[in-house]
Amino acid sequence: MELLQFTDKGIWCAAGDFYIDPWKPVQRAVITHAHSDHARWGNQFYLCEQASVPLLKLRLGPDIKVQGIAYGENIYFNGVRLSLHPAGHMIGSAQVRVELNGEVWVASGDYKLESDGIAVPFEPVRCHTFITESTFGLPIYRWEPQQQLFSRITNWIYENQQAGKASVITAYSLGKAQRLLLHLQDKVTRMMGHGAITNVNDLLIAQGYPLPHIEKITPDTPKAAFKNAVIIAPPSADDSAWMRRFNPYSLGVCSGWMQVRGHMRRRNADAGFALSDHADWNGLLEAVAATGATRVYATHGFSSVFARYLSEKGLDAREVSTAYGDEETITNPET
Repeated sequence: MELLQFTDKGIWCAAGDFYIDPWKPVQRAVITHAHSDHARWGNQFYLCEQASVPLLKLRLGPDIKVQGIAYGENIYFNGVRLSLHPAGHMIGSAQVRVELNGEVWVASGDYKLESDGIAVPFEPVRCHTFITESTFGLPIYRWEPQQQLFSRITNWIYENQQAGKASVITAYSLGKAQRLLLHLQDKVTRMMGHGAITNVNDLLIAQGYPLPHIEKITPDTPKAAFKNAVIIAPPSADDSAWMRRFNPYSLGVCSGWMQVRGHMRRRNADAGFALSDHADWNGLLEAVAATGATRVYATHGFSSVFARYLSEKGLDAREVSTAYGDEETITNPET
């Protein structure tokens, strides 16, 4: 029997009787990170990295039964040894290492290799079998260096200010928005945000993260306050009445999908920035190689292409269908 199995509820460890990121309610769920496609409501017990605990409670409710453990800490379920290791995807994100009788599997969740300055950076974990995401598993997706990208975003903001426009930037409220705030805080004088952004931001500031406090936009915020401001909004606010109040403004979209120019046109954006919390093509290949795994399961994203490429390189690689998605396209503003 496989140490981890793909079932209609999620990734299941039969020997330890737990699921990793289940998409249907189960008794015991091990959660890689707090994004809504990986951490769902309805499980009886949650286990996650300790920094994810307040984020899970914010998203799923304060009364959930959740236990947080530190990176590298061992916990045992029916003799199965489980530990969590940094994934670099966002605050509290983790890879799940599972070991029984010397056999080691790692379920990566979502990950990126470049340090963003706020999440604990990705650490490869040696294993026999590696379950990897493949959100951007095509060779066209190769990210430019982070500092270079943020320089372009900053210059775009300055150009908008010279034109007397607000700069509205859409970014997922949990993860990417914090990267923007961290890197822009010393470069702009006024940042404001949608409630979905400020709720997460205020929680993380209370947890001790070095993020700037930003003003929450309310129906009472005067229009004059928006001139030349930087406004961070979730993707769901795009082309909404909430956003139209900022006129005149320029819209910038932060998403890995902006690597393909057609996506920017479809979003009616004035600027597109390929800022992603997922590994690009080279990052995926580097991560797989660093594990030393001889068997790889590719999940959500361009999984068939990525698995086929790995197979051509001599690995036992397979595509697996899961219910995970891409938070960059999720439209619920409360997540």
